[in-house]
Amino acid sequence: MSRFAAEVAAGAAVLALAGAFAFYAAQGAGLTASSGASYPLKASFRSVDGISVGSDVRLAGVKVGTITNLVLNPQTFMADATVMLRQDIQLPADSAILISSEGLLGGNFVEIVPGGAPDNLTPGDEIEDTQGAVSLISLLMKFVGGQSDKPVDAGSAESGG
Repeated sequence: MSRFAAEVAAGAAVLALAGAFAFYAAQGAGLTASSGASYPLKASFRSVDGISVGSDVRLAGVKVGTITNLVLNPQTFMADATVMLRQDIQLPADSAILISSEGLLGGNFVEIVPGGAPDNLTPGDEIEDTQGAVSLISLLMKFVGGQSDKPVDAGSAESGG
């Protein structure tokens, strides 16, 4: 009987450890219920490449919310996003929101840059100052293409042979 009890205890310990790991992983991925209240803000972006529902919203590098909705506005042809922010984060009315990259190979996230206005955004307000995702390929093409766009000096092009 003692061998059976030891096997049951070992199995229970393994299951408890697996459950704790699953909870830790879900919490790190933002899948668990938030402990505090939140409020929605809206923003319209020209491009939301790399962003999807559930993407992080960060302020000074700290996660303060998530993207809860992304839809294409058929009138403006822009991507309308709904952002849920923690209730304790009160943003000035002239704050900016932009899509940033974690690096060359990292993912994208939404970054909030607080403004300096005396009044704050209220639930449901729209952040007017937005900047969409910047394509790395487009930047590289502009850099490479920019080198050949310079006019050629006629005097140096022909050496007069």
